[in-house]
Amino acid sequence: MIACGLSTLELRSIVEGAFLPLNCTCTIAPDQSMTVQIAEPRTGRVDLLVTGISLERLNSSRDISNLVAELRDELVSVAQPQVYSRLA
Repeated sequence: MIACGLSTLELRSIVEGAFLPLNCTCTIAPDQSMTVQIAEPRTGRVDLLVTGISLERLNSSRDISNLVAELRDELVSVAQPQVYSRLA
């Protein structure tokens, strides 16, 4: 049971469902940390892998919502092409 009263299965379902239609896989380690992997469904290419997310920080539904928002922001930032300009 997590601090917010959810089981790990419920937490995994909420986070994984938030990224549909992408493939999102959450795993919970015995030390109560979570790993989230988000992949493109057709190719299986991993777009984001975040490890060491402490479940202790998830004390409310708002905390879970904030975690999902942070992961979405990170997913967008890694998907953005990096543009470099060289001034001569």
